[in-house]
Amino acid sequence: MRRPFIRTLTELARKDERIVLLTADLGFMALETFSESFPDRFFNVGVSEQNMMGVATGLAEAGFIPFVYSIVPFAVLRPYEFIRNGPMDHALPVRIIGIGGGFDYGTNGISHYGLEDIGILRILPGMNIVAPADHLQACEALKSTWNLPMPVYYRLGKDEVNTIAGLDGRFEFAIPQLIGKGTDILIVSIGNVTNEAAEALKILEGRGVQGTLMVVSHIHDSMRDNLADVLKMFCLAITVEGHFVNGGLGSLISEVVAENGLPCKVLRCGVRTFPNGLSGSQSCMHTLNGISGRQIAEKGLELLGKMPGE
Repeated sequence: MRRPFIRTLTELARKDERIVLLTADLGFMALETFSESFPDRFFNVGVSEQNMMGVATGLAEAGFIPFVYSIVPFAVLRPYEFIRNGPMDHALPVRIIGIGGGFDYGTNGISHYGLEDIGILRILPGMNIVAPADHLQACEALKSTWNLPMPVYYRLGKDEVNTIAGLDGRFEFAIPQLIGKGTDILIVSIGNVTNEAAEALKILEGRGVQGTLMVVSHIHDSMRDNLADVLKMFCLAITVEGHFVNGGLGSLISEVVAENGLPCKVLRCGVRTFPNGLSGSQSCMHTLNGISGRQIAEKGLELLGKMPGE
């Protein structure tokens, strides 16, 4: 998603001189479209992510719209206090670009995994979390959110080729996107693991189960009613995320179900144990953590068999 996203950002920057881009010594072969077009609006601050967030806060206070770029744990975990006390406390339009949500950097190990970011950011009131399912939606999401008054976090995957069938790049503020019309089961996904959720739905359909995929690509305080409107139509929902199972999408969906008293059983599929030195390809790590398409489908079939009336 990186290069299409940066190309779209460059197009926006041609129209608005307030847009600037900062990187913490990362993004080579991805950021050149912007840096070569606007060398005076591009800053490599070096390996100093906390300082980068401080600089971005100052630029935003001065009237700019700064985008800061790094790998997910370095963009969110390392400067978290600076995000909280800077753009959040002062309601400034800082944009955080985190690359490699979940296990995108599979073979690099735990230092590069993005497994906590959604959980620690969504507890900040007013934060916008944008986690596109593919590169087409990433570009549309940027066009829709780049000029919001509050901070925005863009959680981008590395895949710049594959797309989610039926999504067609659709993105709306605080509104989940639906694929399919089946009512037997709802699969809820976020970000670049949506391809596994889509595969699970395909497998289930092959077994006679008619389901719907709900893609949650924007998390904001205002979206809970929209989620409830969908969840109330289903008796069973499975959430899928490349994230620790607590605090992220599954927790959000469970909160909405509980707060609205909805008769919907929720199964959370996510990372339940700390990797503890394990590493491997993204596909391998998905399987090890039970979030491959096949495993999600199997869990769905098992639960459907236990539902009342089945």
